Amino acid sequence: MLGVVLERRAIDNPWRRHDWRAVAVVPGAAGFTEWQEMAKGAQWTRFYAANLPLTLYRKETEGYRVNLSQPNPSLYVVLRGIDEERPTPFLVTVCPYEAADYEVSGDERADKVPLPSEILALVGHFIDAHHTEEKFTKRKRKPHKSGQNNPSAPHIRGQRYG
Repeated sequence: MLGVVLERRAIDNPWRRHDWRAVAVVPGAAGFTEWQEMAKGAQWTRFYAANLPLTLYRKETEGYRVNLSQPNPSLYVVLRGIDEERPTPFLVTVCPYEAADYEVSGDERADKVPLPSEILALVGHFIDAHHTEEKFTKRKRKPHKSGQNNPSAPHIRGQRYG
């Protein structure tokens, strides 16, 4: 179980008073109270926001490898309700492709946080145990069919195309 730490930061905006960002995860933090204030500064407050599991999948090892090959590997915390008073963290993933999929709709946002060394080692062992290279197979094209054999092909300026 991972504990998710969110930071609420005051912003200068006529429609919103503050912005939320995931700033850290705490490995092995099950049992902590959610939405407990952890630290406070002049313009920011950090909250222990949620306890979430990290689930690794055998079919996503390519994404994990890409993440771990970066200079600063990351965890991605996906938040829902980012424009609300208090967003909801609902997923933690190591796969950058999965995180990007959530950002497409605009209803969720994936925040990058540093990957703790314990999780880095766990993901590395998972990749070693489960990754298999998928052989690239080029798609074979079907032969082109002439429009003369296709009576439903459109006529354009007296010529038939198909």
